[in-house]
Amino acid sequence: MSNRIDYAKASPDGYKAFGGVYVYLQKCGLPKELIDIVYLRISQINGCAYCIDMHSRDLIKSGISVDKLVLVQAWHEAGAVFSTRERIALALAESITLVADTGVPDADYDAAAAEFSEKELADLTYAIGLMNAFNRFGITFRVPPAAATAAAKA
Repeated sequence: MSNRIDYAKASPDGYKAFGGVYVYLQKCGLPKELIDIVYLRISQINGCAYCIDMHSRDLIKSGISVDKLVLVQAWHEAGAVFSTRERIALALAESITLVADTGVPDADYDAAAAEFSEKELADLTYAIGLMNAFNRFGITFRVPPAAATAAAKA
């Protein structure tokens, strides 16, 4: 896979605008691990190798257990590995990411609204939307994951 264009360099103001949302989300009050797990799951659904690689590495650096990391894709079956808040956030992330198929059912929204404050729910939805956008940039412009770049250099 070869990178088509460097979209951040081609449109730095656009990239900076998306980056502003990313920076906001880092300090919005939601736990970083929760956001990163949601980012990883969205990237798995969308098949964005660059983002899967990046968010897996971020989670490893933050100290997530290997057990939890490898079960993100199958969180439905992982039981108590994920907290209630994480399971609800992951369900909402999947529902929103697949919005054309799901329409974001009331059950998913209501569960999230019962668990998260209105601000947290808005911020979580910003995070979900942002990662879906970044996945589309990564896939469209064929941004190679760090692992592929390292393998190519070896």
